[in-house]
Amino acid sequence: TADQLPVAPGKRVSELVRNGRRIARFVSDTPIRNYFSIQSGRYAVRRQTGGGVQYSIYYHPAHHWNVDRMMAAMRASVDYYSRAFGPYQFDQARIVERPGLGGGQSFPNTIAVGEGIFAMDLRDPEALDTVTMLTAHELAHQWWGNQVLPARMQGLLLLGEALPQYSALMVLKRLRGDENIRHFLQFQLDRYLSGRRTQVIEEQPLVSVEVNQDYVAYGKGALALYLLQERMGKEAVNRALRRFVDRYRFTVPPHPRSVDLIRMLREEATTPEDQALITDLFERITLYDLKVGAPKAVKRADGKWDVTVPVEATKFYASGKGEEKEASLSDLIEIGLFTAEPGGGAFDKKDVIRMERQKVRSGKQVFRFVTDKRPTHAGIDPYNFYIDRNSADNVASVTS
Repeated sequence: TADQLPVAPGKRVSELVRNGRRIARFVSDTPIRNYFSIQSGRYAVRRQTGGGVQYSIYYHPAHHWNVDRMMAAMRASVDYYSRAFGPYQFDQARIVERPGLGGGQSFPNTIAVGEGIFAMDLRDPEALDTVTMLTAHELAHQWWGNQVLPARMQGLLLLGEALPQYSALMVLKRLRGDENIRHFLQFQLDRYLSGRRTQVIEEQPLVSVEVNQDYVAYGKGALALYLLQERMGKEAVNRALRRFVDRYRFTVPPHPRSVDLIRMLREEATTPEDQALITDLFERITLYDLKVGAPKAVKRADGKWDVTVPVEATKFYASGKGEEKEASLSDLIEIGLFTAEPGGGAFDKKDVIRMERQKVRSGKQVFRFVTDKRPTHAGIDPYNFYIDRNSADNVASVTS
């Protein structure tokens, strides 16, 4: 009807009102999948332009609470992905509100987002910013799913969902910093571990993840790729992803497979340790049990602090049915000293006394440090990079 705004893929090239109806024509300048949305409503519209892209959010006029947050996430996402993975294929990026509480769905240059996301209350600093995470994830589908369409076979979700989850984490890392990413990594870890407890079919490694194993693709996939960029460097991982997009952008069948992605990641891995990590993350089911004991700080005569951090570490390989076998562990893993508990709402860069990689081996060991400040908390893998069966014991209070 004439008082509604229609939204469809591509660019609006004409619009008129005739006999009480609003008629609009949209044209896409680039190829799109036969999978798109057409929506219409009495929307309020927020618009911004940047970098040659027009950003728009179409929303119920009363549901304005998270519009600014979505706009910031859209702009940050397109900027980061364009630099990391290759050009954005459109001149427009849109979010359009739809009825229902659920999350988002990405169509060519248009994301349909449930009204529950628009109404989410994020005033509590401890609240997980699902709005930014979802916006970044759905924008990433403009590359992973729209530019690069994976083959429909085992491993599909590594390309179709793990890559968007990783991409969203990198946007969050850019916006919030390393120190404030723990919340989001913990969310992915919990998703994976809870899925393992309730699985009804054999778990597959990421390279062969089944199409109905979302807990592996979304949860484990995000963690695996994030840990890989921590070890190999984000430039190396993103370089592989950019080459992947260049090779398969808008291709016709045969579409790319998960093994094609892993091959390109291996081409960027320069050390035997990085190659072994790729095997553990993508071709095996690998779990860790990293635990800190009772860290202590003793004040020295010169005013500094002797800090001891006892750690116990175990690594396992699991079968698809959950049977576990202990494996040898000898990895560089972060040990951190802090003046506040990582992951808390007020935790920030200023609270990090020391964060460094130490060689961690299977079994019990003690790490020793000398610091100018007295730490209140210490831990192993304190930001939850690893797939740890119980991350709650990674950080402990320091006694003195």
